[in-house]
Amino acid sequence: MSEAIKLFQYNTLSALMAGLYGGTLTVGELLEHGDLGIGTLDSIDGELIVLDGKAYQAKGSDGVPTVVEVSPDVKVPYAAVVPHQAEVIFRQRYAMTDKELAERIESYYDGVNLFRSIKIHGHFAKMHVRMIPRSTPDTKFAEVATRQPEYTQENISGTIVGIWTPEMFHGVSVAGYHLHFISDDHTFGGHVMDYIIDEGIVEVGPVDQLDQRFPVQDRKYLFAKFNMNELKEDIEKSE
Repeated sequence: MSEAIKLFQYNTLSALMAGLYGGTLTVGELLEHGDLGIGTLDSIDGELIVLDGKAYQAKGSDGVPTVVEVSPDVKVPYAAVVPHQAEVIFRQRYAMTDKELAERIESYYDGVNLFRSIKIHGHFAKMHVRMIPRSTPDTKFAEVATRQPEYTQENISGTIVGIWTPEMFHGVSVAGYHLHFISDDHTFGGHVMDYIIDEGIVEVGPVDQLDQRFPVQDRKYLFAKFNMNELKEDIEKSE
């Protein structure tokens, strides 16, 4: 019997939305659990992109998007990684919008209640991303999201990585696609808003188990009070 493919998720999106921005797990520890994934950095300082076992930070400062490789000692408050193993691979040979490609990807799903890992490498006619700006816990995530920088690049090659989450796990993560992008030359990236793909290779990986870890040493997390209705609204506004 083959070994189960585990999606490792540290903390929950709801905790992040509630203002628990402090990093409590190192990137080095995170990468022990997977080679592909997404997340954010301490103090929600930009977007975390995990590709081929390396971690990158995409952020926008002074009107200029930047991408840097993240050292193993940097901490994260929220992230999800998986040892990606493509179960479905297909070539996208003609232009599609993000919504059109999403429909094609989902046509390969054998059910709607399992997580999936997503990897798309290709050339994009347009890539529209945003980066959450560094903030403090006294500012709600949904409020921070209203002033996050957005950037669009045309005719760019790179890789989309991320997770597709079933509806029943909304709040643990965001239901549907949570995707981040990094260009081949590692100069542009972020949280994917929308795109047009010219052509590329699409990989969809299975997830057999969810390994949900919590910041058990973080007293702010242990005693935080969550308004779930408000948090769900904030997730919809922000994502």
